[in-house]
Amino acid sequence: AILQKNAVNYPGHIEDEVFSYIADNIKSNIRELEGAFRKIIAHSQISGEDIDLAKAEIALKDIRHQAFRSQQLAQQEEARKNDLVMYLAHDLKTPLTSVIGYLTLLRECPELPTAQRAKYLGITLEKANRLEQLITEFFEITRFNLTTIQLERGRIDLGMMLHQITDEFYPMLKAKGLSVQIELPQRIVMFADADKIARVLDNLLKNAVAYSYENTRIRIGAVVQDEQVRIKFRNHCDRISEEKLARIFDKFFRVDAARSSDSGGSGLGLAIAKQIVELHGGTISAQSTDQYTDFEIRLPFENAELPPEYRAIAQDDAAE
Repeated sequence: AILQKNAVNYPGHIEDEVFSYIADNIKSNIRELEGAFRKIIAHSQISGEDIDLAKAEIALKDIRHQAFRSQQLAQQEEARKNDLVMYLAHDLKTPLTSVIGYLTLLRECPELPTAQRAKYLGITLEKANRLEQLITEFFEITRFNLTTIQLERGRIDLGMMLHQITDEFYPMLKAKGLSVQIELPQRIVMFADADKIARVLDNLLKNAVAYSYENTRIRIGAVVQDEQVRIKFRNHCDRISEEKLARIFDKFFRVDAARSSDSGGSGLGLAIAKQIVELHGGTISAQSTDQYTDFEIRLPFENAELPPEYRAIAQDDAAE
């Protein structure tokens, strides 16, 4: 009843953008069909022949095939939209229910001891922060999927960025007795979008912390090899099956389905990481053994794209 009184209104622009995406794809297919017909007609005019019935039949089959593809695309996009709404409702419900429940308790029981009130307020704030995080992630996956992202490239000291991100995870690492070892045999200066690359590294470290055994070490290494920057995250955890590895970068997929959205992630972090890496022309992969799981990012080391004032510095750093 409480949830019904406090219904979540989902942003209408998500649905509009999805259907705009569908319409653009259908229009593209129609343009391809029109082009094919023009070629057939032009060929018949040049050769002075009537349009061959066999060619016309082939063209009609192409039309049916393209129409079927367009229908499939529309159905897939509709399913994507429904999945998005479903996961929004499911993942937002848990922390929202807790926030409403604890606030209701605090309002109805003003005589609660001070220590207990402080405890409940702390839990409420934690759940509210979790709610904000989930909403941010849902908006980001929508933005990365449905719009063209412009990269704002700049000079990045990879080692410095890794240390800064690791420092931010200190409370989470301490809670599980984890440590992080960063291994860079050389200073690596990249030319990439700092905010987006930081998001990728943040998501990978968050994933490693969530699934690592307690009192173990997370290793992060980076090298420049074959004109690529290779960054690897290794953590000790349960083996991930090949079936799950094949889906690990899918949106909303969780390796451990038993984890709730309250204790685990939304299943969007790795999907977002993959899209950002691919925007930079790179790749991301995962492999798992009985002892550990590796995530590896490969990004092009594009000195040629560096501004003149950065190019010599990056080349000297890579040569050290």
